[in-house]
Parts: sequence; structure tokens; C-alpha cells
Amino acid sequence: MARIDPLPEGEWGDDLAPILGLTPPDAEQPLGQLNIFATLARHPELFKAWLPYGGYLLTSGTLSGRDRELLILRTALNCGSPYEWGQHVRISLAGGIDRETIDRVVDGPDASGWSPAETALLRAADELHGASKISDDTWAALAESYAEPQLIEVPMLVGQYHMVAFALNSLGVEQDEGLEGLPG
Repeated sequence: MARIDPLPEGEWGDDLAPILGLTPPDAEQPLGQLNIFATLARHPELFKAWLPYGGYLLTSGTLSGRDRELLILRTALNCGSPYEWGQHVRISLAGGIDRETIDRVVDGPDASGWSPAETALLRAADELHGASKISDDTWAALAESYAEPQLIEVPMLVGQYHMVAFALNSLGVEQDEGLEGLPG
């Protein structure tokens, strides 16, 4: 049950209409038709400040789309965020990540089938969630596969999606139609 309802299109106003009416490349619908954006738009200044940062990490970061989505999916699980999980399953599938890989995220970094780099990414997401820091061993494993900008991006990305999960969960943002919930 939503604690704060999405802002209806009739209330977008001149400052929000161009943003919420935008359909990003590879998206199926305008931003305003997704509950996350229409809900966060109820705080217009914060929404407009947050959107470029979140958009950068989602579409323009230095990590590959696969690495980014593995981190986000693991973060969604760690935070118990059905909205984040559902949206990023959809994004992952659209980006070419197979269903078996998505399902394996649930089993975590010790599941068979991960590359050493993927194991390190999933472990980093778990460590950041549990201890607010990537351990020395996991950092060393990440440093074998990733350049400095990517190493900086890993905790920033996980932190961004923790913040988003905290907001989604606390505001009670309802699943968009057609999205799956958390596994299990």
C-alpha cells in the first residue's frame, strides 16, 4: 500500500511535465508512467537534483551493463526491495542478461557459475550492505579486473541503489504492472 501516491499527470506542472513525459532510449514508456518517478516527483526539487545522478549511474557509468545490473539486483535482494528487483529484472533481461544468471543472483557470490570478477562484485554488494565497507580481500579481487574509475563506481552504485530501495520501501511505492516481485 502506497504511503505517498504517484503524482497524477494532471498535476505535473510546467517544470515536471517535460521530465515525466520523457521516454528514455530503450524504455517502453515515459518516466511519469513509472511509480518510482511519479512518486518522487512529489518533491520536485529533490527529484530534479537526484535524477541526473541516478541516470548517470544507470546509463553512463564505467561499469558494463551486466556488472551494473548484477550489483543492483543483489542490492535489491539485500534491501528487500520488490520494486527495485522487478524493474531491474526487466532491465537486465532487456540488456541481454539471461534468466539463469538473474536467478543465480539470489544464491549469491558463492554460487557456481560466476567469473572471479562477478563473484567479487556480488561479494562487494553483500559487504557494503552488511558492514558499509568492501573488505581488503574483496577489494583486491575487484582490483584484478577493474580500473580505478570502476572501483570508485562500485560502492557509489551500491549506495545509490540502497538509497533508492530505502525510499521505495519506506514510501510504499507500488509495483508497476507486469513486474515480478522478490523471489522466494
